[in-house]
Amino acid sequence: MRKLGMIAFAVLLLSVFAFADTGPLSTVNSAMLQLCKSVKELLPIAAMLMIVIAGVIYAAGQMMGAETRARANVWATAALVGAIIAILIVVIAPPVLSIIYPSTGTTANWNSC
Repeated sequence: MRKLGMIAFAVLLLSVFAFADTGPLSTVNSAMLQLCKSVKELLPIAAMLMIVIAGVIYAAGQMMGAETRARANVWATAALVGAIIAILIVVIAPPVLSIIYPSTGTTANWNSC
């Protein structure tokens, strides 16, 4: 039943693109360029905050009992993994976007977004 729901959701999602107004490709490129700029501005800040939060959680957990210390270590590790993923997204997003939406000559230069 769950698989049927996923298929229905995928069909619904694809139908949105099928019935969308087919505007010029430059609007898609400019939207993706703006998305790339937003990602490159927001995610490094979020990654740094997650690193600080991981340190605070780890330090606070060291002052608690054994069970809480173990949970704090897991939470701190999860925050660090989230920060690493955010940094990887910032580094990998421009090349991936340049492959998916190649420059049409005037609008998109993903490597410098």
